[in-house]
Amino acid sequence: MSAIYNFCAGPAMLPAAVMKKAQQELLDWNGLGVSVMEVSHRGKEFIALTKQAEADLRELMHIPQNYHVLFMHGGGRGQFSAVVNNFLGNQGRALYLVSGQWSSAALAEAQKLAGDAQIDSLNIVEKHNGLNAVVIPDLHKIDADYRYVHYCPNETVDGIEIFDELDSPWPIVADLSSTIMSREIDVSRYGLIYAGAQKNIGPSGLSIVIVRDDMLKLPSLTQSSIMDYRLAVEHDSMFNTPPTFAWYLAAEVFAWLKSLGGVASIAKINQQKAQMLYACIDANPFYKNGVVAANRSQMNVTFQLADESLDGAFLKEAEAAGLVALKGHRIVGGMRASLYNAMPLEGVAALVSFMNEFAAKHS
Repeated sequence: MSAIYNFCAGPAMLPAAVMKKAQQELLDWNGLGVSVMEVSHRGKEFIALTKQAEADLRELMHIPQNYHVLFMHGGGRGQFSAVVNNFLGNQGRALYLVSGQWSSAALAEAQKLAGDAQIDSLNIVEKHNGLNAVVIPDLHKIDADYRYVHYCPNETVDGIEIFDELDSPWPIVADLSSTIMSREIDVSRYGLIYAGAQKNIGPSGLSIVIVRDDMLKLPSLTQSSIMDYRLAVEHDSMFNTPPTFAWYLAAEVFAWLKSLGGVASIAKINQQKAQMLYACIDANPFYKNGVVAANRSQMNVTFQLADESLDGAFLKEAEAAGLVALKGHRIVGGMRASLYNAMPLEGVAALVSFMNEFAAKHS
């Protein structure tokens, strides 16, 4: 069987080595004779797994000691509400920077929970020569007192990425679901980082939260206990039964990434993958991308065919060639190739070869 390359935006492909190890251990984990899904989350074997997973993540991301690492429920959307409930209190205000679909969704959830009086927003995407570009205003010139400023460095749907670290007078809350561990960041610049697991970490159902000590001193709103960051810290992310199999797979992904040389090493590969695909798009008028070069996502490459009537043929022929899940999000259409850590260079090379052949055949 020829290779299948899965470009799905999430749930995304996992490293083949991790999947093979999970397959081997499915019925007998750690020599216990049972699956990791069947052991107690409070047993010594699983506790050892959780401690190693946290240690590996801390090493990979250089997480300072004044930050807590939480393994939680709810995916990215769960954190949209958890952030508001944990930090805003009855009198607090927050600023949301809107750059695409996911930051818009976070804003809508915040407004629903806290109301317009407590939530301000700024649209930070403008058109430059017909292309989408991110323009972040000088936040130090805004006369306001915010508990936090929220943004999404990578918009999975829109193919927009913000590479510069945000400069803010208020604590920064970042949705890193699509970018976590894809490139190095300075964790100390953030009050809180959250990420749904289903892109660069593991299967869906798990969320990673990295929260600075001082953020937990902010007054909170009334909320469900399982989304309370303070309770999660107090109970080592086990206030209730956690998603154990997802946690196990995340631990294996962390170990796999360490074996490759860590985030700095995978970042170089990710840059190569993105450059290869964007070079193909730019070299052929058959394809087009609607984002300025400085804000083109390395994780989610969006593009359109010059002749949209060929979209169906493109997807059908790509799938026949072993290139799956290239259809763009239903809101924006077109195509999208997600190039998360687990996507090998060979997969992107195969996609570029197919795109060149398809363009030559249909031009």
